[in-house]
Amino acid sequence: MTMFLVFGGLIALLLTGIPIFAALGLTATAILLLNEGNISSVADTVFAHLNKDLLTTIPLFVLMAQIMIRAKVIDDLYDFAHTVIGHIRGGMGVATVLSCTIFAAICGSSVATALSIGSSAIPQMKRFGYPERDALGVVAAGGTLGILIPPSGPMILYAIVSEVSIGALFLAGIIPGLLMALVFSAFCIVQASRRDSIDAPAAAALPVMLAATRRSIWALLAPPIVMGGIYFGIFTASEAAAAGCLYSLLVAVFVYRDFGLRELWECTHSTMRTSMMLFMIIAGAAMFGHAITIIRLPVGVTEMVAGLGLSPLGFIIAVMALIVVLGMFLESIAIILITTPILLPTMHQLGIDPIWYGVLLMINLELAMITPPVGMNLFVIKGITDAPLSEVVRGASPFVLLMLAGLAVLIAVPGLALWLPDTAGFGR
Repeated sequence: MTMFLVFGGLIALLLTGIPIFAALGLTATAILLLNEGNISSVADTVFAHLNKDLLTTIPLFVLMAQIMIRAKVIDDLYDFAHTVIGHIRGGMGVATVLSCTIFAAICGSSVATALSIGSSAIPQMKRFGYPERDALGVVAAGGTLGILIPPSGPMILYAIVSEVSIGALFLAGIIPGLLMALVFSAFCIVQASRRDSIDAPAAAALPVMLAATRRSIWALLAPPIVMGGIYFGIFTASEAAAAGCLYSLLVAVFVYRDFGLRELWECTHSTMRTSMMLFMIIAGAAMFGHAITIIRLPVGVTEMVAGLGLSPLGFIIAVMALIVVLGMFLESIAIILITTPILLPTMHQLGIDPIWYGVLLMINLELAMITPPVGMNLFVIKGITDAPLSEVVRGASPFVLLMLAGLAVLIAVPGLALWLPDTAGFGR
């Protein structure tokens, strides 16, 4: 009963529209006042959670993405994908997915990926005969790859709340993310083969392809530098974020040469606002986690699951079904912060790998981005195109089924997520 009261009260607060950190903090305050009569333990709890070196990855990755976006790297990135593979039937859709995949590995944000790629890709796809619904759907779904392909903001947040290795989690997301991109691309080709209206542009000459590759090479090198450094043990996650940030700044200043002090100020200002918002959310999550521990809610959930006799597989399937439903109404950050502190002790008792679960959670959060009524990417695409929301939803609906299939495959084959962290020597 306590679990439903806490869970229901928190969701009710979130549905009023107040900020996530405020909902978490108010719920935690109410719990502590009712059970202890004071909130004297809050300051130490919040300080302990914010006094972590891992948190430096947040502003550094955000700044890296801001610099890359303001330097207009995305224009060359989409031009590269379109030039190299746009001439095959369905190639425009594949180029859009490829651009989303690479840009997701730079910016780590699904909304930013959908917004940036969609502004260029949707008009081009419609120009070559793609039905509007198809163009809207592939950008909405391709944008969600920003959650799964590292560096990813939700991944960092989950790592902080669950206290798992961010480097291991980043590596665990690479193979599932690339496989999801491959499935999306294959679907685009199959879908285009059934559309008589789609025209494929003429294949670009080799010199044109080489020129497009040369212009985009700086964007293409960013993900290998960051993730390769983590995989080979050259960087920690924080050092990789700093290296990526320095790399993006050097590229913006010395290669694109359209980045001065004004642009740097705008990037740092935006980074500060985004980072402070996330730090406030982490503080609220720390309060909430502390409060539910005081009332032994995680222990109660563990005992309840043990009483039901669920196997680890049964537990995972039940949790994934719950998160699919939550994703229809709540933001990804709220889902991470509400569910992780409650479920983590049960996962440990059942022997469920938190890295594997983290990747499953990310795929589920991808679903939330294109699932009405609160799918953020749906509204982003509607905003940049003025298309009816119903058209965006219908265009994205096949990709929902593809993601559910991908989720099922990863549940059945955990090694798809765990092989890279294991080969890199991350202990869990």
